[in-house]
Amino acid sequence: MPSDRPEHRDDNLMERFDREGARRFRARDAILAVALGSVILVLCAGPSIRKAGEQMHGIGRDVVLGIGRPAAWLADQLPFHHATHTFTAWLSPDVSLTGPGGFAANAAAGAGAAAIPPVTPDAFTASQIGAPAPARRRLRSLLVTGDSMSQPLDQDLAQTLDGEGVKVTADPHIGSGISNTLLVDWGKLSVHQVRQYRPDAVVVFIGANDGYSMPGPGGHPVNCCGAQWAAIYAQRVRQMMNAYRQGGAAHVYWLTLPTPREAARARAALVVNAAIEVAAEPWRDQVTVVDTVAEFTPGERYRDAMTVAGKPTIVRESDGIHLNGAGSAVAEKLVLGAIDQNYTR
Repeated sequence: MPSDRPEHRDDNLMERFDREGARRFRARDAILAVALGSVILVLCAGPSIRKAGEQMHGIGRDVVLGIGRPAAWLADQLPFHHATHTFTAWLSPDVSLTGPGGFAANAAAGAGAAAIPPVTPDAFTASQIGAPAPARRRLRSLLVTGDSMSQPLDQDLAQTLDGEGVKVTADPHIGSGISNTLLVDWGKLSVHQVRQYRPDAVVVFIGANDGYSMPGPGGHPVNCCGAQWAAIYAQRVRQMMNAYRQGGAAHVYWLTLPTPREAARARAALVVNAAIEVAAEPWRDQVTVVDTVAEFTPGERYRDAMTVAGKPTIVRESDGIHLNGAGSAVAEKLVLGAIDQNYTR
C-alpha cells in the first residue's frame, strides 16, 4: 500500500552515491586521505611548517615547531620541496627574498667583519637632531700633531692656550704621511701618543706628503687617487680618529688640506679631504672636521693671498703648499672656534 508521506530527502545528499552506483566513503578512507595529504605536505612544504612556527608565539609555537623542524629536515633531504617551490612560484605576489642581508640577521651578527657596522649615537651632533647642546667641559690638555702642515699652528695654539692654563703638546712628524709608513706608522703612533699624553682634545693637520700607493685587497698596491685608494686612506684616518677620541673621552679636530698650487698635489688633496669627511662619519659628536678649503681656497682654487682683517695678506708659503705665519693665524682662529663649541678655556 503506497504511503501518503512524502519521500524523505537526505539533506546531505548521500543518496546520490546509491543512484549512481558509487561506493560510500568510510571514516577509514577519510583518515587515509588526511594521512596522505599530511605526507605530501611534509615532503613538499616542510620548511613552510617550520617557518610558520617560528613566526608564532605562545604554546602553539612549540607544538608547530615540534612538527615543523623534523618535517623541514626531511624535506631538505628530498627534491620535492625545491620542485614544488619552482612550479608554484608564480602563485606568490611577492618577490622571493632569500640569502643574507636581513635586518634581524645583521643585528644578531653584531659588528663582525661581515656585518654592517652599527650606527651609534656618537654619529649625531646635538645640532643635527635639534637636541640641546651638552655642557662644555674644561679644556686642560691639548695635543697638536701631524706633518709639517701642523707648524706653526702648534706653536700658535701653545702661545694662546698656555696662558689660559691649557697644557699644549706639539708633536709634529715632518715628512711623514698616512699613506706612507716608511718614516712613521701613524696607526701605531696615534695609539702611542694617546697613551703618553692622555689629551682632553687633539688637533690633527696632516696630508701634505700623501699620495703614495697603499696595499689593497690581497696585498696588491693601489695607486692614488681613485675610489679604492680613497677608501683605504679613509680607513687609516678612521683608525687614527678612533684612537684619538679615546672611546669618547676626548674630542678630535681634524683639519682638511687647503688646496695646493700644483695640479697633481691638488688632486691628491681633494681625495684626502673627501676621505677625512667619510672617516669622521661614525663619530660626528666627537670628531670635528675643520674645513680650511672654504677659508683659504674657496671652490678648490689656489690663492696665495686673501683678505685678513680688511687687508690683502699673503697666507701661503712660496712652495704653494704650507700656510705661512699669517695663514697659520687664520687657521688658529678656525681651530679655537671649533674648540670653543665643546670646551671652556
